[in-house]
Amino acid sequence: MSLYIASLNSGSNGNCYYVGNQHEAVLIDAGLSCRETETRILRSGLSMNKIKAIFISHEHFDHTRGVPVISRKYRIPVYFSPATHQNSRLHMDQSLVRHFTSNVPVVIGGLSLIAFPKLHDASEPHSFTVTGNGITIGILTDIGSVCENVSSNFNQCHAAFLEANYDDEMLEKGKYPVLLKNRIRSNHGHLSNLQSLELFTKYKSAFMSHLLLSHLSQDNNTPGLVLDLFSKHAGDTHIAVASRHQESAVYCINGEKAANRVKYSVDPVLKSIQMKLF
Repeated sequence: MSLYIASLNSGSNGNCYYVGNQHEAVLIDAGLSCRETETRILRSGLSMNKIKAIFISHEHFDHTRGVPVISRKYRIPVYFSPATHQNSRLHMDQSLVRHFTSNVPVVIGGLSLIAFPKLHDASEPHSFTVTGNGITIGILTDIGSVCENVSSNFNQCHAAFLEANYDDEMLEKGKYPVLLKNRIRSNHGHLSNLQSLELFTKYKSAFMSHLLLSHLSQDNNTPGLVLDLFSKHAGDTHIAVASRHQESAVYCINGEKAANRVKYSVDPVLKSIQMKLF
């Protein structure tokens, strides 16, 4: 049994992550417009009709831009923490608003989601794990520093979207003003490549097959830089970068080791399956 995951976009210009089984799916954040979300779902061979809930990590616009229209058009309930809901100031159909409680599972069909607190400069930020078919996926972005909540949940993951926002040297030498640099590298900002790598090397489970490095800075990081850094420590975990410009492949996460990993370029439930071994 498997779960299927994809990044629709990852970065300060919009964040949206898909996790699903054969029957239902959820979006973690919806930071793209409804039209762009639909376009990327279609290109991926996935279906908007499978999406049964949207979970919001925090109120920043790059995580909430598409929420009102997507929710209203497809009648999809949206789950917030109470403070995130209050501070998001979204014009929502209130009949579609739900609140979650930290560390209390929310069941969506065959999927179970747990929201856990993290450190970030928002009112009540959370990251998530999604479990189904014996597989656990982590969505861990917008994190200022690694706390016990983050490390313990990361350790349970068969695959994860993990923030690697900036390279320390690029940020230090870059064009950002000092106040912004300090915000980014503060305990309530974002994870650097080295902080992310430390989490990966210390807490990666023996069964983690895929890691998608996420929320890369456009100005203070490069995909090549972070891929080179992580590849030296990857072992049998496949490392990829979630782009800030386009959707990723759809990955089938089934608990198998590297030699048996399969990447799907379209929804594996459809008849027209295209498979490519790594």
